[in-house]
Amino acid sequence: MAVRPTRPSRFDVTVALGSLVGGLLLWGLGLAIRPHTEPYVLLPGRWSILLPLVVMAGCELLRRTAPRTALPVGTPAIVLDTVTQGNLVTILMYTDLMYAAVLYGPPASAHRIPRITGLLTVAGAVVPFALWREPEALLIGVVTGLVAFGPASTGLIVRNHREAADAARLRAGQTALLAEMDRTQAVTAERARMARELHDMVANHLSAIAIHSTAALSLDDPKTSRDALAVIRENSVEGLAEMRRLIGILRDAGGDTEPAAAPTLDGLGALVEAARTNGLDVHLDAAPGAVPAPVELAAYRIVQESLTNALKHAGPGRVTVRLTRRDGSLAITVTSPYGDREVPGAPGSGAGLVGMRERAALLDGTFEAGPETSPEGKVWVVRAALPVVEGEPE
Repeated sequence: MAVRPTRPSRFDVTVALGSLVGGLLLWGLGLAIRPHTEPYVLLPGRWSILLPLVVMAGCELLRRTAPRTALPVGTPAIVLDTVTQGNLVTILMYTDLMYAAVLYGPPASAHRIPRITGLLTVAGAVVPFALWREPEALLIGVVTGLVAFGPASTGLIVRNHREAADAARLRAGQTALLAEMDRTQAVTAERARMARELHDMVANHLSAIAIHSTAALSLDDPKTSRDALAVIRENSVEGLAEMRRLIGILRDAGGDTEPAAAPTLDGLGALVEAARTNGLDVHLDAAPGAVPAPVELAAYRIVQESLTNALKHAGPGRVTVRLTRRDGSLAITVTSPYGDREVPGAPGSGAGLVGMRERAALLDGTFEAGPETSPEGKVWVVRAALPVVEGEPE
């Protein structure tokens, strides 16, 4: 419910003044509701009509700011009006007070007032009829219902509709907020995905370029320089092709599916040959079988990044890449010598390990990387297990 105003609004002041002027006009014309000869008119005469009229007009000023005060004050005024010759405007103002008390009052009063007026309406019809045995006695209940129960019920209906509308607006706002949060999360996830793709595609080639250019600059040997320049050119061309493919993915508006040019495990052989060209002694042992496309892409990128890290940081020795199916998962193991290098390595940012861990986590897989001791000496081991749905390769 909206915050209740502390001062009467212009509308309330207009209603109060208009009702007072209308009541005084009827009073001045002598248009009373009941003749002075009625037996229940205890205060006959014109001047007794003014007091309930003025009190009711004052209560109209409080119809929205203090409804719990206006209705209790207006009720004795309407009772007083019933023992006078009466004024139609006084009765109309009381029906408005009853309506406003339910509409603008606290929730407890809004539900209590219609029940009380409903009981009074029934009692006003049954009790007089039981006492007097006159059909006209039922009119007391009818009048009570028109003056009290009808406005209270109308106010409750309007209040329920307003509360339902407020709740609908609140739900709409919450839905819009959730949609914005989902959009932000989707954008963040897409940015992270593209960052992984950019790192995995380009880092390998740039690392090779950096290492071989350093070797060419540090060694005064024309043959070594030519070989290094050949490797640099090959990696720069491949890196440029990868960059163009990534730009094509970014510009493609065809949906969320991976493009046809996405790398697969069939390309591990070419990846290993490129690593050998860059100076690594790589042994490949891969028997993955048919796996879903997301698992295939993640596995390829993990192997690619592991070889890139070996090129940048591994010591001299053999690098082993092994892919096997085990317990419904594709197990990836890449080992490389861990120790001092004979040539300077390329700087690393740590994003490669983060990207590999994220790729495994997105497929509910596991990932770990770190130094271990083996019979061949100290090695750096990368292990990943990517779940595979048996019999349903994509």
